[in-house]
This record gives sequence, C-alpha cells and structure tokens, in this order.
Amino acid sequence: MRIIALCGSPRGQKSQTRALTENLLEAARAKGASTEFVDLHKVRIGFCQACEACHQGPDCVLNDDGRRVLEKVLAAEGLVLATPVYLNQVTAQMKAILDRTSHFVHCLRLMGKYAVAVTTSGGGGGGNVQAYLRNYSHTVGAQFVGGVDAQVPLKDSDSAAAAKLGETLVAAIRDATVYPDQMTIIEEKKRVFGHVPYEHNYWHERGWL
Repeated sequence: MRIIALCGSPRGQKSQTRALTENLLEAARAKGASTEFVDLHKVRIGFCQACEACHQGPDCVLNDDGRRVLEKVLAAEGLVLATPVYLNQVTAQMKAILDRTSHFVHCLRLMGKYAVAVTTSGGGGGGNVQAYLRNYSHTVGAQFVGGVDAQVPLKDSDSAAAAKLGETLVAAIRDATVYPDQMTIIEEKKRVFGHVPYEHNYWHERGWL
C-alpha cells in the first residue's frame, strides 16, 4: 500500500503543514503503508500552458518534475494534499501541480484511490480550502476520506487528529471502503465525459464501462 503526500508549503522544515503531514504519514506507516513526502516547493513544476494535448493523451507536454510527481500519484493508492491557506486558497505551489492534472479530470484517473487534506492557517479559511480539495478529489475520481485543519501554532490535539486521519486513510484503502454519496458524484462526472470519444475509449479499455 502506497501513500504519497504533496505538500504545498514554501517553508521547508519550518512548515507547520509539513509537521502535520508527517504526523499523518508516521501513523500510516505504523499501520503498514509505505509513504513518500513530496515538497512541491523544491521541485520544478511548470505552469499549465492550456495546450490541451493532455485531452488526447496521458502525458503532459512539459517534461519536468511535475510530470514525474504525477506519475508517483498514479502509482499510489492514497493521496495526501497538504497546503497552508493563503488568501483563502491553496498555495501557488499546490495549484501549479493541480492545474497539470487535466487528464486526471477528463479520464477520472484516480478512480479507486483515496484522498485526504491537511490545511493550516494563521487566521482561518481552512474550511473553504478543505471543501475545494474534497471537490478536486471527486473531480479526478478519488473518494475523499477526510481532512484535518489547524490554526498555528499547532496543538497536541492537531497532531493527534492528523495521526488518526492517517490511520483512517490506511483503513479505507485496505478495506476498499465505498462512500455511496461520493460515488454518485463521481459516476455523474463519468456520465458528463462519457460521450467524448477519447475518454470513452480510455474507460472502455480499462473495463470501467
């Protein structure tokens, strides 16, 4: 079982978002998962060029670290989206990688996978970002297990909540948990794109239709 965490904080080792994410990953490893932490601030991720090439093929034309990060996401069963809240949204580092996943959206490439969110802030706003990341998860086909949102400085209860979320994520993957309300949303997105020839053929080849 593989879980990958994408952290959009620019603060490196000083990041409170990173600290919470590491609490989550440590708990997941204790339950038998292998984990990887990706500091998005340290990798080269070009901005989406809106060329639409990914609508007709799985690979982005930008052959940079962003492509390799997304390959790791596809190879994992669990995805942790971790970000501070800047101006009521995810950071630029996180948004850059999410914008590179148009093919994930059109082909629901994270079907069968599970996602969680970790957000931190100094003055609130985490609820809106948690909702955004939950919606993103559904948009790419993943079921959303839950999230942890904390205001800095972190408290012991925040670390405990992150650890509990890590355990819950492992359990969802292990048990192939189905959230019926979420699957209804995901299936509706499949219906929206199902009439498009490329997406239809992609899903048919994988036995999803």
